[in-house]
Amino acid sequence: MDAQHRALGARMAEFGGWEMPISYSGVLEEHRACREDAVVFDVSHLGSVQVEGPGAIGLLQWAFTNDLGRIAPGRAQYTHLLDPIDAHVLDDIIVWWLATDSFLVMPNASNTTGIVEALGAPDALAHANGAVTSVDITASRAVLAVQGPRARERLATISKAMAEVNRFNVKRVNWNGVECVVAGTGYTGEDGVEVHLPIEQASALWIALLDAGMTPAGLGARDTLRLEAGLPLHGHELGEGITPLQASLGWVVRWDKGDFRGKDALADERDLGPKRRLCGLTFEGRRPPREGYPVLRNGEIIGAITSGNFSPTLGHAIALALLIPDVEEGMEVSVDVRGDLVSAVAVKPPFVRRGTLKN
Repeated sequence: MDAQHRALGARMAEFGGWEMPISYSGVLEEHRACREDAVVFDVSHLGSVQVEGPGAIGLLQWAFTNDLGRIAPGRAQYTHLLDPIDAHVLDDIIVWWLATDSFLVMPNASNTTGIVEALGAPDALAHANGAVTSVDITASRAVLAVQGPRARERLATISKAMAEVNRFNVKRVNWNGVECVVAGTGYTGEDGVEVHLPIEQASALWIALLDAGMTPAGLGARDTLRLEAGLPLHGHELGEGITPLQASLGWVVRWDKGDFRGKDALADERDLGPKRRLCGLTFEGRRPPREGYPVLRNGEIIGAITSGNFSPTLGHAIALALLIPDVEEGMEVSVDVRGDLVSAVAVKPPFVRRGTLKN
């Protein structure tokens, strides 16, 4: 895949140990193509952990916060792995449930080794209730994300079966003699699918997707798209010291499913009430606030920016911030942008909803 990216003039950068394309024609152009038409991202830097065996369900139920009992084979689920001491989010993960005892666990780029170690730990295996294996297969496969309002239309010219995989469904699909796993997932706020296939065939699919009229897009546009959609990025809105409750992702935690890793620590925070929570901020100007910039109310620091950027869709700056919990929607605050106090208004993400360009 590297040769294909460089042939398109991609600007490359290291990301999670991978050389990945940041942009091709430019972040703004690629961002707009995803909002208006269809793009393809190479997201092979994401991890793939194959978890199989009769003990797989018990293992994953204990390791992660969400409840697999709410879905079934052929579905995907967003979930968290918590630190057992303070319940901060070690990683946010998508689980693809392929068959009764077969799963693909999809962690963030730099967290794959930690996920394998967590799933192989004695306390985790004690909950497996049967034989189970967890194998990192990241190096043997590629993942291509097809996203945008016309993604399925364009994808159907290559594979109708891929295009018909619905949101958060998972299906094995044969394409040109190659078995692919396709999930109706993504990280842009738009419709689309992600295709998991052997690395040897990835270039052929990439070329076919471009021939179908899709725009190649890099991780720069992926970040502005996910920010407009209000989606968290590990290391910013999730990570060290940040729990699901602070990140306003309490819906990922299923308290009634039984015990899970980090449950006691998270329950303590729930009972006391989190001391901060994630909030959206909008600005009138284009100047983007950056991670770590202080947020103030009446001259007092009440939190800090976790992610900020110019929104290509809205035409002004937006940000996510961890703030004290009494900040309400519509409240005016200010952000210290390198010594200048810039006014902002608290909003509830997402900033841009699927299928509309309105705030």
